[in-house]
Amino acid sequence: MAKQSSIIKIEGTIDDLTFYKSKDGYRIRKKTGVAADRIERDPQFQRTRENGKEFGHVAQMGKLMRRAIIDLLAEVRDDTLVPRMVRRLSKIKNLDSTSVRGDRQVAIGLQTDEGKNLLRGFDFNREAPLQQVLRKDIELDTATGVMTLANFDPTKHLAYPQGTTHVGFRAGFLNINLETEEAELQVSPEVDTAINAAPASITLTPDAVPAGDGNQVHLLLVEFYQEMNGAMYPLNTGAFNALSVVEVV
Repeated sequence: MAKQSSIIKIEGTIDDLTFYKSKDGYRIRKKTGVAADRIERDPQFQRTRENGKEFGHVAQMGKLMRRAIIDLLAEVRDDTLVPRMVRRLSKIKNLDSTSVRGDRQVAIGLQTDEGKNLLRGFDFNREAPLQQVLRKDIELDTATGVMTLANFDPTKHLAYPQGTTHVGFRAGFLNINLETEEAELQVSPEVDTAINAAPASITLTPDAVPAGDGNQVHLLLVEFYQEMNGAMYPLNTGAFNALSVVEVV
């Protein structure tokens, strides 16, 4: 590894030399790695091509799913969501036992019981797992998407951040076909309750049953608010909100 001694310091690449700044000063190193055209053609890199193709497919499926639920996802914040979803969908893709390497599909893996179980319980906000936020069983009608929290007591059944005065719930009913890349989401009206409210049942009814012949995915969003002068403000812009996959059919 060479060191730049010239008065004029260079950063960047010239031919096969890379000029860069490190903690030890300005350095020069020779470019390494394999040419892209060789990776595309050389039989030695067949496995690399297969892995790259499948990674691109998984990334596309994750993007499709996130866009499909944007009406709910917009209310949570998690910088780790994309890589976490890629890892989870990759495991589901690996369950495709019918396609050759390089062509394995998330859609096929999701048809298996194990694939559904891998997606079930996925949290879109790592800092607010639903199982920790909501300490109450959810009653779900998978035919209609209706969710019920029977005799819900906010002070006992909810772990809420400091400053919370109200909590809101919304249910999402998604039909997504990862083969055709078609999706439809139906969302229930939000049901709000004060943190100090008396126990009561909460029923969340999506506007309709989504159309489609794909997998049915049921989601629950828990949102925290602070009331001030009669207005409701999202607590810390949604950083504490929970969104999770409750069921996959």
